Amino acid sequence: MNRRTFLQYSTAALAVGHGFTAAQAVKAQQAHDTTRFFSPGFRAMTVKTSGAAINLVTGGDGPPLLLLHGAPMSHITWRLMAPLLAKNYTIVAPDLRGYGDSGKPPDGDNHSNYSKRSMALDNVEVMKHLGFDSFPVVGQDRGGRVAHRMALDHPDKVTRIAVLDIVPTHYHYTNVNLAFVQAYYHWFSYLRPAPVPENELKAANDAAAGRATTDVQKEYSRIQCDPANIHGMCEDYRAAASIDLEHDKIDIENKNRIRCPVLTLWAERGAIGRLFDVAGAWKKYAVNVAGKEMPGGHNLQEDIPAEIFAELLPFLKS
Repeated sequence: MNRRTFLQYSTAALAVGHGFTAAQAVKAQQAHDTTRFFSPGFRAMTVKTSGAAINLVTGGDGPPLLLLHGAPMSHITWRLMAPLLAKNYTIVAPDLRGYGDSGKPPDGDNHSNYSKRSMALDNVEVMKHLGFDSFPVVGQDRGGRVAHRMALDHPDKVTRIAVLDIVPTHYHYTNVNLAFVQAYYHWFSYLRPAPVPENELKAANDAAAGRATTDVQKEYSRIQCDPANIHGMCEDYRAAASIDLEHDKIDIENKNRIRCPVLTLWAERGAIGRLFDVAGAWKKYAVNVAGKEMPGGHNLQEDIPAEIFAELLPFLKS
């Protein structure tokens, strides 16, 4: 079953199962506004890039700062840090293509439309649309991988990057052992052809949605139960194990490393620090790396926003 068939089947099943017409579903989506999760003054907008329509929120005052979320999240993952950072920066927090309310383009050859190169270009174009020619980037999880690619492809645009709780994708796939597979089973599960992992995720996410009680949990469930989002995330992982590695190989062969400063922060309660020398791994791909372990879980920006802010601010201002 290809992507289009999977999405048509799944969307129809959802509409029938919940008694919604297609028009009602579209109206409900259009009425959705995530600015309620952010401090006053943030506004929502959509920017059409050369490859996708990118949904985002922006607010604050000062020089630009791009915040990129991870999987299976959306831009609301920055809701706790945004009020802190917005005192010093104009925050731009988009949904990556394939996630949240951003566009879900066709897969492309070898998953090219979900490559980190395509995602990075989206966000360079978003920032240009907003009038920002250069800017720092903070990325957690998959967002950190987009930041990595952006710093390589657009070194004139990216002034520095902070990556939260990851090591480079290429390092992951070239240092596979049993402990990594056990901790990151989904990195392999999501690579299976559609719709096998998509269907499994849909069932699991629907079950989780029934347990959602808070407004934030319900918002995450809204996007994570959407078949288009599920497929977009799987395509992101499939791209990471295929075309992204091809791009990485070319950079390594050409000795193309990240030239801007890199800050890597990893979670004390996460698997990354247990499995890898995180700062050491990044030093293989960047020339200027600093980093430390932080007392939180994988989603550091939600677990310990004040502590992450305290690390980011001096790095961004230096």
